[in-house]
Amino acid sequence: MEEKRLQPVNFDSYKPLRELVLDTLRAAIINGNLHPGERLMEIQLADELGVSRTPVREALRKLELEGFIVMTPRKGAYVVDMSLKDVVNVFEIRAALEGLAAALAAERITEEEIEYMEKLLAEKNEAVSQMDISRVISVDTRFHDALYAASRNDKLLGIVNNLRDQIQRFRTASLAYPGRMQQSLREHRLILEAIQSRNSELSRQAAQEHVENAENGLLETIKNGDIRLT
Repeated sequence: MEEKRLQPVNFDSYKPLRELVLDTLRAAIINGNLHPGERLMEIQLADELGVSRTPVREALRKLELEGFIVMTPRKGAYVVDMSLKDVVNVFEIRAALEGLAAALAAERITEEEIEYMEKLLAEKNEAVSQMDISRVISVDTRFHDALYAASRNDKLLGIVNNLRDQIQRFRTASLAYPGRMQQSLREHRLILEAIQSRNSELSRQAAQEHVENAENGLLETIKNGDIRLT
């Protein structure tokens, strides 16, 4: 990077340094300050953020897990390309998969799993109230993982895992849309209530509407120019 496009980390924040660096780099990718296909150099990122290379290295590993970057042996880290076609294709598949997972979960979920998902909603509510997007993303991911697991369908889980990186990146970008975190929390509650009622069709509808709303939020973000595509 030839020019500085990252603001130095605010050390007055209550968050641990590694989370501050992660949040800053994730936001820079989402808003296009770090471009699709761009190589990310640890030493340059550390210089711009005013930190050592260690938290930058940790953040890059996390961003790879979230699907924002790809690490290539002997070449380094690159921002993953994302096209509008990618967005539409992934959300079409995700809506179908999550609808099916929710419908199956309504028939197969255990009381222990319901209790666990209720705890996740409580944790997400707290994270949303604090506007802690990193924590919201973490809880959101665990909620969906619990939903998939409750379907008791290993083939479905396998397909989801193949798309995990792209789903995670789009989930993160969607949650960054104003008001989406709060709306997502409400939708998760509706999904769990439908599953608790053991109504497969209602559960399917709630899950599919949730994914469709997430896609709409992401498309609005793209439309507003807050996300850069290839």
